[in-house]
Amino acid sequence: MNLSFEEALKRLEEVVERLEGGDLSLEESLRLFQEGMVLVKHCERLLKDAETRVEMLVKEGGETRLEPFPEDGEHGGSP
Repeated sequence: MNLSFEEALKRLEEVVERLEGGDLSLEESLRLFQEGMVLVKHCERLLKDAETRVEMLVKEGGETRLEPFPEDGEHGGSP
């Protein structure tokens, strides 16, 4: 899949909207659900790749230091 994260997320939103509409046949619902699952995995892979790249860019004393992303509501930096 060659979609950017933004493109894949937009398509995923479209898929969810259509599924939530409830006016699809069973076959179409299954096809869209399958497409949605592929898009979710693609987005997760892109996010993981981005996280890995950011971790590798954080350096301390010439050595790469891995820093976890802050949880929702937390902010990085010193108090």
